[in-house]
Amino acid sequence: MKKILLIEDEEPIRRVLIRILEEENKDYEITQCEDGKSGLTTLKKEDFDLVLCDIKMPKMDGVEVLQKVREIGINVPFIMLTGHGNVSTAVEAMKSGAYDFISKPPDLNRLLTAVRNALQIKNLVLENKNLKKRIAKKYEMIGSSDQINEIHNLVQKVAPTEARVLITGENGTGKELVAHHLHQKSNRSGSPFVEVNCAAIPSELIESELFGHIKGAFTSAIKDRPGKFEIANGGTLFLDEVADMSLTAQAKVLRALQENRIQRVGGEKDIKVDVRVIAATNKDLDKEIVEGNFREDLYHRLAVILIKVPSLKERKKDIPLLVDYFTDNLIAEQGLDPKTFSKSAIDRLMDYPWTGNIRELKNVIERLMILGSNPVTVDDIQQFAAKPKL
Repeated sequence: MKKILLIEDEEPIRRVLIRILEEENKDYEITQCEDGKSGLTTLKKEDFDLVLCDIKMPKMDGVEVLQKVREIGINVPFIMLTGHGNVSTAVEAMKSGAYDFISKPPDLNRLLTAVRNALQIKNLVLENKNLKKRIAKKYEMIGSSDQINEIHNLVQKVAPTEARVLITGENGTGKELVAHHLHQKSNRSGSPFVEVNCAAIPSELIESELFGHIKGAFTSAIKDRPGKFEIANGGTLFLDEVADMSLTAQAKVLRALQENRIQRVGGEKDIKVDVRVIAATNKDLDKEIVEGNFREDLYHRLAVILIKVPSLKERKKDIPLLVDYFTDNLIAEQGLDPKTFSKSAIDRLMDYPWTGNIRELKNVIERLMILGSNPVTVDDIQQFAAKPKL
């Protein structure tokens, strides 16, 4: 059922428009108001999928209704209805955020096409919002320990800036989550977040992956291809395991950070890029610099802000919260039967060394949810989880 609000002061036109819309789709639920003031009051009380609004009305004109609606944060699409002499006003309405405007008397096909398209836009906006919520939940940082609270505070301060961030920590601690969190809280959140795992790409291909290549640059380069820097333009580029990058690639990344320009492999043309770079590593970069494996000048370019993600054994207080989070996700995503964990089982989990950190904990929880009893006991942990190192 799609809810449409019709704000029109002329009763004959309201009657015609309602008949047209109801014949078009029986699922349209139409509410009518005879002036702008009552229309604004109705919009404050109810949610609608679309508003058809006349421009010239007593008490409050349509443009003013639209502007006030936008001021209070209601993002419903507006289709403005205008007489032939009000085209300039209609243009003003478009600048204020109207989706479209229709001249009166309305052309039937033009009106119905505008209504269908506006409702489709509304659906896309809702889907986009829901998708963003699911993504935000997927990359949520769970925990109430001092270490996690400190990271949250750092992210709140750093995310709105353009400062580059270097994230360090052991494997499986959640460095990628921090990177996603920084992107979501930044002014670039509406633009791409592009991740490159530098350790997973062979050294001879990393430059092509990052900077792209032109046709004929090497044997398999059968066409021009943009790299991750170009794909991430306007957004965030996350260089995971950056210490595994070759020194040649490091030099090119350094140039890109210094000049905001790149060159595709085999090309000579400079391409301007606008990218915020976030990097992560599980290695000791001070040691890598001393051993000649990592450029010191690149380190200083990347580490404007340094965030260290603690290991799970450093934040054992968060384990009960993480257990609840993973079990809820497994129930929702895989349809597993709900299970609880006994207090002794939770205590046992908190005693584990967790050398694989959160990634290992997640795997163990999934195994226990599938194979363990309900409630999950210490015996289940002994049987289905790795033995602790004593």
